[in-house]
Amino acid sequence: MGYANGKVVLITGASAGIGSALALEFAKQGADLVLTARRTDRLQELATQIQTLGRKALPIACDVTQDHDIEQAAHQARETFGRIDIVVANAGFGVAGTFEKLSMEDYRRQFETNIFGVMRTLKATLPDLKQSKGCFAIIGSVNSHISLPGNSAYGMSKFAVHAFAQSMRGELRPFGIGVTLISPGFVASEIRRVNNYGAFKPEAKEPVPTWLIMPTETAARQIAKAIHKRRREAVITGHGKLLVFLQRHVPGLVSFFVNRFAVKARPEPR
Repeated sequence: MGYANGKVVLITGASAGIGSALALEFAKQGADLVLTARRTDRLQELATQIQTLGRKALPIACDVTQDHDIEQAAHQARETFGRIDIVVANAGFGVAGTFEKLSMEDYRRQFETNIFGVMRTLKATLPDLKQSKGCFAIIGSVNSHISLPGNSAYGMSKFAVHAFAQSMRGELRPFGIGVTLISPGFVASEIRRVNNYGAFKPEAKEPVPTWLIMPTETAARQIAKAIHKRRREAVITGHGKLLVFLQRHVPGLVSFFVNRFAVKARPEPR
């Protein structure tokens, strides 16, 4: 089989986008999957797809903003598979809007999912990762390196998990646990059509040109390999790598470009 043969992978936010594609990619590489998300109908469909690939899949309703949901999911994974080798903290969404227009509750809602959801996921699965000497992966964003006007809530949340990954890398290394930060650019996903309350708006238009968007399956292959190799960070998409490079080495140029051309983040989908 593939490089993940016999491993058990738990993914949060597995009902769509990167999470769903990543689950299928790991299944193709021989892994069994624990699928968690709020939309159980989609999880059931994904589990069926995985089973047709000859692998096992356990779909579990889970909201990472709730203290006990991910703990229960980890418990069910142990009961079913006896181990967890890889955990992917993928659940997240983006709050859009200027600071003046956003409320403090908007920021709290953003952080509850994108930051505390990641932390809850690691808390719940850390004993399993210690036992398996596994890997913890965080789906961050290119926005963990650069944040645009109108993007402070989402950008702050991704900067925070970037810092969390750096700290955890050193803390968990003595236990043999790898920590990988995944920083995607524009990948085919529903995230840009989700409003500030986390609700998917299927009628909303994709704000990013199609030529700039990487297919989800391509991104999933790159992400799965980066996790398997325990890379420190993997920036996904060519434009993402370029932006991160420029921000690291010539941040003044990036700032000039943003200000000169009034570059802004996407609006909230209506």
